[in-house]
Amino acid sequence: MKRIYLDYAATTPIDKEVKKAMEPYFGGKFGNPNSLHSFGQGARGAIDMSRQKIAESIGASFEEIIFTGSATEANNLALRGIIKQLRIANYELEKSVIRNPESKKIKIIVSAIEHDSVLETAKDLGREGVEVVILPVNKKGIVDLKKLKESLDERTVLVSIMYANNETGAMQPINKITNIIREFKQLQIANYELEKSIIHNPQLINYPLFHTDAVQAFQFLNCNVNDLGIDMMTLSAHKIYGPKGVGVLYMRKKDNVKSKMEKIDNKNPISHFPFPILPLVTGGGQEFGFRSGTENVAGIVGVAKAIELADKNREKESKRIGELKSYFIKELQKIYPSTQINGIFEEISHLPNIVNIYFPDFNNEDLLIKLDMAGVAVSSGSACTSFSAKPSHVLAAMGFNEKKIKSSLRFSFGKFTTKDEIKSILKILKGILK
Repeated sequence: MKRIYLDYAATTPIDKEVKKAMEPYFGGKFGNPNSLHSFGQGARGAIDMSRQKIAESIGASFEEIIFTGSATEANNLALRGIIKQLRIANYELEKSVIRNPESKKIKIIVSAIEHDSVLETAKDLGREGVEVVILPVNKKGIVDLKKLKESLDERTVLVSIMYANNETGAMQPINKITNIIREFKQLQIANYELEKSIIHNPQLINYPLFHTDAVQAFQFLNCNVNDLGIDMMTLSAHKIYGPKGVGVLYMRKKDNVKSKMEKIDNKNPISHFPFPILPLVTGGGQEFGFRSGTENVAGIVGVAKAIELADKNREKESKRIGELKSYFIKELQKIYPSTQINGIFEEISHLPNIVNIYFPDFNNEDLLIKLDMAGVAVSSGSACTSFSAKPSHVLAAMGFNEKKIKSSLRFSFGKFTTKDEIKSILKILKGILK
């Protein structure tokens, strides 16, 4: 039986060009990149070249690219690392934040539809004394910008909102969010100049920073960090036809931000840190000290090659996959007219490869099993929570009841999906749904 894979949002197969680029580092080029001899320096050169390629791809500097063991680790490094720096940079700040009343807490803001690696990390920081605001979304899965504006205050140090959702494909208005944060910072500066007492913690004057999880977005959307105006961004290799076990965190170096608060920064206990975070994993000081441990050379070479290919094929593949998805939806609704798309299906605000569909009168687990027995792989949501019995937190945040959530499936298309496969799947679904 020929099997058809429609779960590309969960993971992708390694592209043959990526595999070819990685292979030498499993064999002859096996050196430890931290060794001074030729074996080690050969590996170091491969890492440096990969880092430079990725930096150029997203408009960053060489030293702003940090390799991690996964996107989950990169998200943790972004969220936990910024809190760690603020606490260590100024012990007096820590005392005032943690031991004073609720109104003194450091605050972070995330959306209700974040990947669990952001959402659960934020909740864990909440248990450690950080105030966490979880922004609601509308029925289309778009974050509430009015609530974001209302939630920003002088205690806010980080906003983390994903670029595109992994379950529905809904794209978030990143540039609008950037502008909201930028306007808030400008107001903070004006307030400080007018009345210094307004700003209780001047070391937070250039906060909040803006982090986005762009794991699903990268292969289809512009991820130039300067165009987006973000401070940190997470990428994943295995979502773009690279290897598992490699993540990338971009973080903007403070020297690359023109601050109007130079005089304040000189008095700021945080200002001597060139980057906005401190490491979670310590040891030999690899990755500029932000992620100790011997680097995964083959994996790093792989993610760089995968990013290169994504850049090369982005426009063409977005169009092709988007057309396949549109065809699938159109034909499916002929077969079973009562199906509904969860969220939004507009080309300008939705990834071309993901669609989340409600099947009235059917249980998603039963559908998954029947499709799998027929050779078709789809999912009911994030792969990271696929073994959990709890309903999708993304669809719940969009206001859907448990019955609708448990009758919904995610179909995600990729570079190896063909129209013949789509026709085969439609024929199989027709037999199941009749």
